[in-house]
Amino acid sequence: MKYKVLIVDDHWLVREGLKLILETDDRFQVVGEAGDGSIALRMMKELSPDVILMDLNMPVMSGLETMDQMQQLGMNIPVIILTTYNEDEHMINGLAKGAKGYLLKDTSRENLIRTMDSALRGETLLQPDVTERIFRARTAPAVRKEAIQITDKEIHILESIAKGFRSKEIAFNLGISERTVKAHLTNIYNKLGVDSRSQAVAIAIEKGILQL
Repeated sequence: MKYKVLIVDDHWLVREGLKLILETDDRFQVVGEAGDGSIALRMMKELSPDVILMDLNMPVMSGLETMDQMQQLGMNIPVIILTTYNEDEHMINGLAKGAKGYLLKDTSRENLIRTMDSALRGETLLQPDVTERIFRARTAPAVRKEAIQITDKEIHILESIAKGFRSKEIAFNLGISERTVKAHLTNIYNKLGVDSRSQAVAIAIEKGILQL
């Protein structure tokens, strides 16, 4: 079975580079390319891709606007954000809208394939180097954790997923079961009003809960 990929970026060279990488893996097939969000939405309906690589800054309709439209239309296709080094705010907003991860446009083949695999499993994979850059860029004052009744262990789990650790790795590091980690994640989601790891990290960064 081949997974259908839609690449949405207004730069031809970026699209071509991603295609060349994906063609080295027999599991993926690039079924379409779009230079803006409005074209991408039409192609989503026609092609039913399994995963989307989405730029944030595009003419006509940006990546964030496209994700809003996808939510309104009930399109639950996993989106991986394509980003550059000066898009921290947009990246946080994209994660808050449910993106399954983000990649720098000059990412390695290994990172691209690993992030896509995670997205197709319904998981979120956050690249540690990019996440740390977001942390450093944030200047919002930290909120008191008592205000939202978040525990130290929950903060530790948030920090771990922000650095790209999976539930099994977090469980091992904390000496607890993977099931317990997932229970903590459920509590975190409820407290922050989110339903995914990426949204939890985005909101926690926005509120200043996560600090390096």
